[in-house]
Amino acid sequence: MSDDNHTLPYPAADSEHPTLVIPGEKGNADAVAAAPATRKRKRWPWVLLIIVVVLALLAVAAELVVRSVLPGIVRGIVIDQLDLPADQELDVEAEGILIPQLIGGTLDTLHLSTDSVTLQGITGAVDVTATGVPLRGGDLSGATGTIRIDESQFTTLLAGTDLPVDTVTLEAPNATVAGTVSVLGIAIPVSLTVTPGIAEGDLELTPVGLTIGGLEVDADQVGSSLGSLGDRLTETQRVCIADQLPAGITLTGLEIDGTEAVIDVDVDGAIATDASLLDKGVCPQS
Repeated sequence: MSDDNHTLPYPAADSEHPTLVIPGEKGNADAVAAAPATRKRKRWPWVLLIIVVVLALLAVAAELVVRSVLPGIVRGIVIDQLDLPADQELDVEAEGILIPQLIGGTLDTLHLSTDSVTLQGITGAVDVTATGVPLRGGDLSGATGTIRIDESQFTTLLAGTDLPVDTVTLEAPNATVAGTVSVLGIAIPVSLTVTPGIAEGDLELTPVGLTIGGLEVDADQVGSSLGSLGDRLTETQRVCIADQLPAGITLTGLEIDGTEAVIDVDVDGAIATDASLLDKGVCPQS
């Protein structure tokens, strides 16, 4: 070759002429492989968050399903146990988060209410709260509630007493019992106003006013003119009505609210398993 075409040397590597990395070489491949790994490490918290959210949504959905299904199941059981009509209105509400309670086999609190139900011949609005309700059978931990009855039903409660009861008028806080008594063969209208309450499970009637033949009289006059009947009309009376209520129900309080009587009751927890507690109770022989 002639010396006219000299071969020029490659320029020396320096800052002005940086070495170019050709794509696909090992060094560059390592860098590219490292990038996805970095992205994967940053992605996992989001994946975990999505899983948590999905599980939370499933738990909420399950809770909603249970809340929609449980009232119907409980209503059916109560109607069957108490031998109530199939169309009996009954509202059921369970408190707290239900899924853990179902897993544990016991409902913490169950609220039952109805505007009208007939138990042992007495009709009224019932509101009961039961605690410790076993889902696999067994006694309740306890139950309390109220029975709200009108004047006609209160009259029924007093029908078996010695009082002259034809009608009962309720006007808070008292009840006025009206009827007739026979004196020397003559029927005399009597009206006795009492403040009702509960004493040791019995109905207690405390007289606060009395009229005979439309005239107001005092206790001394009645006692002297009507004898033993007058004593019964003017003294506080204890009336057992256990024989008109299920045996598993005990009266704990009573007050007149407007024209209705509101009776507080305590329910024996064994009423869920002992059918005899649904039968009428027994009053002691006098």
